[in-house]
Amino acid sequence: MLDSTLLMAVLWSSSVGSGRYRSRFCSGVAFPDWLNCISARAKTASESVVHSVVQFILAIKSITLDQRSSVAANFMCPAKFCLVMPLLAFAILLTFPAMSWEQQQPPQELQGDIRQVHDPTTIKEGDTYYLFSTRAGIAIRCSKDLISWRLCGDVFAHLPQWAVRDVPGLRGLWAPDVSYFNGKYHLYYSVSTFGSNRSSIGLVTNQTLDPTSDRYRWQDQGKIIGSMPADDWNAIDPNIVIDEESQPWLSFGSFWGGIKLRKIDPETAKPSTRDTTLYSLASRPRTPELPGAIEAPAIIRKDGYYYLFVSFDFCCRGLESTYNIRVGRSRRITGPYMDRQSKLMMEGGGTIVVMGGKRWRGPGHCAILQDKDGEKLVYHAYDANARGTPTLRISSLIWDAAGWPTISSSSDLPD
Repeated sequence: MLDSTLLMAVLWSSSVGSGRYRSRFCSGVAFPDWLNCISARAKTASESVVHSVVQFILAIKSITLDQRSSVAANFMCPAKFCLVMPLLAFAILLTFPAMSWEQQQPPQELQGDIRQVHDPTTIKEGDTYYLFSTRAGIAIRCSKDLISWRLCGDVFAHLPQWAVRDVPGLRGLWAPDVSYFNGKYHLYYSVSTFGSNRSSIGLVTNQTLDPTSDRYRWQDQGKIIGSMPADDWNAIDPNIVIDEESQPWLSFGSFWGGIKLRKIDPETAKPSTRDTTLYSLASRPRTPELPGAIEAPAIIRKDGYYYLFVSFDFCCRGLESTYNIRVGRSRRITGPYMDRQSKLMMEGGGTIVVMGGKRWRGPGHCAILQDKDGEKLVYHAYDANARGTPTLRISSLIWDAAGWPTISSSSDLPD
């Protein structure tokens, strides 16, 4: 009951303009959409009392005084009493000590081999989750529950020879993306050097991800697409999305002209020869301070929309990293993508999903795992409690009534 009364009071303080709790619980969400966000959180946490109160407030804010009696009847309270419910909730708050969201719903901390993780992507086969991330040969981690992780190998024993020839100075493979279509697991990966757009995206496939299987064998398919200094785009940070017609698409991009998209031939897993259009999905203005700082796309399909998640600003600077995760959506996979305020992502738009805080700096380069119990945001952040070590983070996505995502774990919110 104490948890519920706290959130009721938070609603009251929001309705009179206080931003303190609003930023704490649903960061970056404007009122009244913020009420929907809080409602989604409360409902997910099985806080039925809070959910009812929130839905009541949403209802009475949108109707006239004459209509409130009938609404009040549905919420089983007299009209005059219902009008003062938020004020009553605030009075209750004064009676009890405040509790943080961490005290109400402590996030379950990840365990095991979760350090030195950059650019994670994950998929489930059987009863095991497999996570791939940046390393010389692309690191593989395994988990049964998304909480306890262990290193369980590498994709490559050494750098592919085609990649070494293609990009001089290559030291490791970056930002993999794993997907399953046409009866195979497809792992796209980035071949580049820091600050250059002489880059390529490669592909390696496998029949299974289970290393104990006789069918387990990584087969490199070589270069898929590449960019050169003369191009105004950068062929790194691949991500596959499957549309409603089971057609795969490859999004990618980092800085330069932003996020791009190519249609993929499902048989070859390479760019389509029928549709050779290079679609532009998102970009940012270029200035000396922020030279088009957008990268790492991840697209999912949900409830009639395509959601494009991207990372703004700078990674790879330890405690000084400024990465943050943004999102926009479109009815069509090729765009246009817009944020909550209807600003085009091609014009720098993007609604905040995760920002850095005191402990977790520069959260970014996310993947979205669409699991049976909902969507998980999988990403890395730099842990200030471990000298800025890049660390694996996984948060549940909560979707508000308007269809916009926030994260469930307050440890990832600004603090």
